[in-house]
Amino acid sequence: MEPLNVVAQLWERIEARDWSGVAELIAEDAVIEWPVSGERIVGRANFIAVNSDEGYTDERSVEVLRILADGNLVVTEVEIPQDHVVYRAVSLWTVRDGEIVRAREYWTSPGQDPAPRWRTGYVEPLVAD
Repeated sequence: MEPLNVVAQLWERIEARDWSGVAELIAEDAVIEWPVSGERIVGRANFIAVNSDEGYTDERSVEVLRILADGNLVVTEVEIPQDHVVYRAVSLWTVRDGEIVRAREYWTSPGQDPAPRWRTGYVEPLVAD
């Protein structure tokens, strides 16, 4: 399967909470980094455990806003709205032989990091598409 299709399937399976299907796409020794929270997930089992935890997997939709691929590198931008907040992530996925072997994901919420006042004269508010 092409790298872009592997990652597209990953997001579809995460949204469906198809954890055995997600596991098929993640290499056993994959490394997924979350720099914003300072965490590294090592291994397929840990990635599935983090994502399938009952406290974390409420009824949320996953909207893929963008997906781009260049060889083994796939970049996605996703949005996951919840009752109280919208989460967004830009993820850099490395795929080899049909499996995700490495990723770096930047998770945040719009407005979580307010713009400093000194930029007011140079910028305008970003309006959601």
